[in-house]
Amino acid sequence: MDLIVNRNHKDSVFSKLFSDPEILRELYSAISGVDIPPDAIIDINTLSEALFMNRINDLSFAIDDKIVVLIEHQSTVNYNIPIRLLMYIGRVYEKIIDKKNIYHRKLIKIPAPEFIVLYNGKDEYPDYQELRLSASFKETSGLKNDKKISPPLELIVQVYNINQGRNPDILNKSANLNGYSLLMGKIKEFSARLPLAESVRAAVKYCIERDVLKRFLENIGSEIINMLFEDITIEEIAEIRGEERYEEGLEQGTKNERQRLLELFNLGLPIEEIKKILDQ
Repeated sequence: MDLIVNRNHKDSVFSKLFSDPEILRELYSAISGVDIPPDAIIDINTLSEALFMNRINDLSFAIDDKIVVLIEHQSTVNYNIPIRLLMYIGRVYEKIIDKKNIYHRKLIKIPAPEFIVLYNGKDEYPDYQELRLSASFKETSGLKNDKKISPPLELIVQVYNINQGRNPDILNKSANLNGYSLLMGKIKEFSARLPLAESVRAAVKYCIERDVLKRFLENIGSEIINMLFEDITIEEIAEIRGEERYEEGLEQGTKNERQRLLELFNLGLPIEEIKKILDQ
């Protein structure tokens, strides 16, 4: 499988932690409930050029060239993720398939896709939910035959709540996912009484002292402050500004917002103070 692998975008803590094939094997086995054999080839193929709203998919990998798995980590609920992943998987298949073969009569076989979102935000969310592309389709009454059983195009995203106390069967099977969940949970807990930057440091210290993701956290050191801030999504920036969404033409503005947020974050300012500054 000849894919252009993304090497240039700034890693988030999530993507950096799960960028090891063996950790991905553990993660997918825990989520799917199927033990992926140790000899199965895990090929990470996150694409550098497959962007949506200036963002790159968190993780994309193939298992024995039979399954293509796209995983997104989200800390805000986003119901447009099926559309985003539809765009991304099209680019993945474009790379996988020899374009000449699609004009041959013989049926070509492609890896089966799987779409997963791991959610650990503050909003209440069920342990598991499926988001469907068809929910985005406009009403077509009177324009087409509505007696068809299923839509002609569908994409199903599996959303798992990975906050502490949720989906224990999955978290107990993946020490790395459980550790990531604990780290994020402690950041939220400490941020109730500490500035965000201090909350991150306290959460990292808490995990290292308890041998949770210890080697990983020690290896990335102080870099984790910036990396954790990179986990703040475009949706979260819009939420901080009190806006429902950014228009497509404001992509550069979004970059500037992220840089400004990072500067304020590194000053150790509370989120409420950051909101006030940005709204001036």
